[in-house]
Amino acid sequence: MRELDELLVRYLETRYVDADDEEKAAFQAVLALPDPELNGYLLQRQVPASDAIANVIKLILSHPHT
Repeated sequence: MRELDELLVRYLETRYVDADDEEKAAFQAVLALPDPELNGYLLQRQVPASDAIANVIKLILSHPHT
């Protein structure tokens, strides 16, 4: 799913560098998720149990297109 990869790359390129350590750790946790779980979150079919992961998913999805 190229579109989902693009969401992650856009976040990484535009926000990650300025994120605090907690947000960076949560993003790394997002990247470690199994693909079906990550896809469910990014497609908004599932809600993460972790607040930190939920916040990063929200940031990923709300980041404007470039």
